[in-house]
Amino acid sequence: MPLALVSCGTTKRLVVNVDQQRMALYDRDEFVTSYPVSTSKFGLGDRPGSRKTPLGTMVVAKKIGRGAPAGAVFKSRRRTGEVLPPNAPGRDPIVTRILWLRGTEWQNRNAFPRYIYIHGTPEERRIGTPASYGCIRMRSSDIIDLYRRVPKGTPVTVVRGLPRSV
Repeated sequence: MPLALVSCGTTKRLVVNVDQQRMALYDRDEFVTSYPVSTSKFGLGDRPGSRKTPLGTMVVAKKIGRGAPAGAVFKSRRRTGEVLPPNAPGRDPIVTRILWLRGTEWQNRNAFPRYIYIHGTPEERRIGTPASYGCIRMRSSDIIDLYRRVPKGTPVTVVRGLPRSV
């Protein structure tokens, strides 16, 4: 049984292809651009504590980090004041921007309380391979670009392969 779909009337949508580790942005069903991403190294799923990336359609519920510099570190969705360069050794915090996702289907109903985000990572060398703990990671420059392009309410569909229709 589907959950209620939150909509802000946006014409934009995102499709994350887990097999390709890429995310495509569409506007009015026209392809706009794509970005390399990193989904979970633990696979796909929505069980709390699983550290997996949920499948299906979610929406951007909250946008966090407007105006923060690239590499700005976030803890509990608040800036710490620290800024990390790409591929900084030793840690893997959430950086730059956060798009917090809310599930719209039974199969991803736990996305929001699991804190599933699209966010920046300092581990940019791992982008393009499954390396996250459930979130969808991006390079700082790419999440800044995406954050500017999509409003709250934008649908985000995570698929295993090519979607049936685009």
